[in-house]
Amino acid sequence: MTGKRRRIYDAVLAGHVARYRQMAFVTGPRQVGKTTTCRTLGTAYLNWESPGDRKVINAGHDALAGRLGLDRIGRGRIVAVFDELHKWGKWKHFLKGFFDAFEDRARIVVTGSSRLDVYRRGGDSLMGRYFLFRMHPFSVAEIARQSPGRGEIRPPANIPDAEYRALLEHGGYPEPFIRRNRGFSLRWHRMRMHQLFRDDLRDLTRIQELGQVEALAGLLGDRSGSRLVFGNLAAGLSVSIHSVKRWVDALAGLHHGFLIRPWHKRVTRSLVKEPKWYLRDWAGVRDPGARAETFIACHLLKAVEGWTDLGLGEYGLYYLRDKQQREVDFLVVRDGKPWFMVEAKKGDADLNPSLGYFKEMTGATHAFQAAVEAPYVGADCFARKDPVRVPARTLLSQLF
Repeated sequence: MTGKRRRIYDAVLAGHVARYRQMAFVTGPRQVGKTTTCRTLGTAYLNWESPGDRKVINAGHDALAGRLGLDRIGRGRIVAVFDELHKWGKWKHFLKGFFDAFEDRARIVVTGSSRLDVYRRGGDSLMGRYFLFRMHPFSVAEIARQSPGRGEIRPPANIPDAEYRALLEHGGYPEPFIRRNRGFSLRWHRMRMHQLFRDDLRDLTRIQELGQVEALAGLLGDRSGSRLVFGNLAAGLSVSIHSVKRWVDALAGLHHGFLIRPWHKRVTRSLVKEPKWYLRDWAGVRDPGARAETFIACHLLKAVEGWTDLGLGEYGLYYLRDKQQREVDFLVVRDGKPWFMVEAKKGDADLNPSLGYFKEMTGATHAFQAAVEAPYVGADCFARKDPVRVPARTLLSQLF
């Protein structure tokens, strides 16, 4: 099974360039499909790594306008896609000038390898001139529908068994998910890791200890879904805690994984320091229970970032744990208020009593225990206000 699959981001970005003047900055992990999606939008595509494109960009705004036909009368509005432009030291200054000169004649989409928004800083000269869109791998909801809908929660939708199994086994990155060949997937994942450590880490950070960061990534590979004790990691690598924290932040910045932190507002004797770590690619998690939890974590992160990027509100992903060791895996917060909790399970299990405890404590509206291996049920999970066991396949289909 090969070929391009439609993405929800095709519709999201097409809607943006049709309605708004701001540039679209499209960020996300390497190999997630940013360039493929953005090229379908554009009437002009320029890649900084192409010598010819680099030459015309270096020649200045007027030369580029001539290349794009913006100096011709009757030329309609174009969509210009700039790829890998952030590798040029003057990229922000260039984009500001080009946008200010041609915003009435061009819509601009900017994307690049790894995490473009690592370059976002306070006092950014581009502030107000762009909107950020964070791209994620395929998910249950995206397989079911390729349009974002008008609100956060949508009706449940089933997907074919083969699609769901492929998503669990091969992950949601387009190439391995579409090909569904174990040998290809293993080689693809090795290649992606090599690119992360030999290209992205070297090019996009100032870290010199690449070998030690790779060793840290090996340790983190077996700890997806675990709380990080930085002192233990530092001792294992014979480095300082400061170095480990800096390297973990770099790996998160390059989309190798992500951190979620404990929610402590209105939680008596909450745990307020230790973050939990999750790999971005659940297919690389060997332990079945940890893989199930990581699978759900990645879906929830995609949802909260997607809803935020669509302008539906401000969303965050946290976990809950107190000093009595009561714990719930995930809490989704909307506009600063707890909205729904999710306890992740591989298979069927008794309802975690901590769901009811933390639901009352936080005031969250919903509390779900989601089983990854449970069969689909065509019922609206969000119709229930009491703690309830649900198939992950149903719950995740209702998100972004």
